[in-house]
Amino acid sequence: MAFEFRKALVTEQSRIWEILEQAIIRRKEDGSKQWQDGYPNPDVVRKDIETGVGFVLIEDSTIIGYAAVLINDEPSYADIEGEWLSNEDFVVVHRVAVAQNHLGKGLSGKILEYIEEYAASENIYSVKVDTNFDNIAMMKILEKRGYIYCGEVYFRGSPRRAYEKMWS
Repeated sequence: MAFEFRKALVTEQSRIWEILEQAIIRRKEDGSKQWQDGYPNPDVVRKDIETGVGFVLIEDSTIIGYAAVLINDEPSYADIEGEWLSNEDFVVVHRVAVAQNHLGKGLSGKILEYIEEYAASENIYSVKVDTNFDNIAMMKILEKRGYIYCGEVYFRGSPRRAYEKMWS
């Protein structure tokens, strides 16, 4: 399969939101508290796109996945309870979501792979990411891709599992 991973366009906002809405519903059905508090929302997606941090995974000209990819930009990561593997430049991953009809194909892992390639293209060899304690699927994906559990960070008052992957 040929995939494309690139920055999202403003015209793609509604499709991206549709994918995130599906993921929000899945989290709820899985009994997860992640994304059940009004975040993310369409304003978050719009801001991601406007600031150039929203990325889409495309297959056959259809958007099938989304992630926000930031460089050195996550203030809450400074207050980790634990220890990051590095204090070097890093890429942050937020809001990873795959379209409902494309689940079970390893696409979240594929998105992380593209993000790692993007980081390397920016001469950055560290990717940091966090997920909810009850998002078992994402924890398994991170561990499978070689991410190391580093401790806890807090978002909107809730603890989250923090991971980092480094390479050279």
